[in-house]
Amino acid sequence: MAPSYTSVFSPMAAELPPSINDSALRTIKADVADNHVATPKGKDQTGLEAIVTEARSHGIPLSIVVIPGNPGHDSNLRDLATEIGKVQHGTVVVLSDDWVGTYSDSISRVKLEWAEDAAKGKQGNSVEAARDFVGHLEEPESVSWTAITSVLLAGTALAIAGLYWVKSRRAARESAAATVAERDELGAPIR
Repeated sequence: MAPSYTSVFSPMAAELPPSINDSALRTIKADVADNHVATPKGKDQTGLEAIVTEARSHGIPLSIVVIPGNPGHDSNLRDLATEIGKVQHGTVVVLSDDWVGTYSDSISRVKLEWAEDAAKGKQGNSVEAARDFVGHLEEPESVSWTAITSVLLAGTALAIAGLYWVKSRRAARESAAATVAERDELGAPIR
């Protein structure tokens, strides 16, 4: 009997930023549960609370976590946001000095990453990063992919119908020309 070479891919374990141990994670979760903001030593606490309050008034259940420095990989921030999101439902944004990681149970990954791009590279200015992030989340989607797809499908159908019409007209002309040529060869009078 031949051996089976079935491969099973298991999800990778979440890797939190190196500075976040179990104790720090418990502290962050408790801080977020308190007022939806967790920052090191209360830095920018008031400004971030105002952004969270405003976002929540616009229907975005936001929580913000700030960690100092930049972790080894930017994906560590997404893993931390996901870990916080398991207990704090809504949208969680984790900001480091230059990177952003997010989790949301209501906003698409595409829109989150678009908002992340706006918030990156703020060199530790977490209030500015959070404001840019929320600003992009609140913008209405300017592109309706359904409308674009519908227009492309309709255009394709019209092009196919147009090509069929041209081809059938050409075939009819060629058939008529062949009939005329056949009659000429036979010497039949043309009517």
